[in-house]
Amino acid sequence: MPTYVALFNWTDQGVRACADTVARAENFAAMVEDVGAKLVNLYWTVGEYDLVGIIEAPDDETVSAALLRNCAAGNVRTTTLRAFTRDETARIIAKATG
Repeated sequence: MPTYVALFNWTDQGVRACADTVARAENFAAMVEDVGAKLVNLYWTVGEYDLVGIIEAPDDETVSAALLRNCAAGNVRTTTLRAFTRDETARIIAKATG
């Protein structure tokens, strides 16, 4: 299943409600599963991003639906990256180099 790295930043609303962040994370994990994906892990971070999530989803549409649903609550904004495993990268390189 494809893997995605989601980089989260709290909105002003999310910062004001920071005491609820762990509960919101639990709700997010359940919602991700509800749309057919899996939250592998979520990390609270220091630096440019406030949280980093690792998500497995069957396709781009599913992970996008999960993240849009989460962002609609108004506590975070996301930047999402498609991550490739070593084997996936080897296949990509093989195709690219013929």
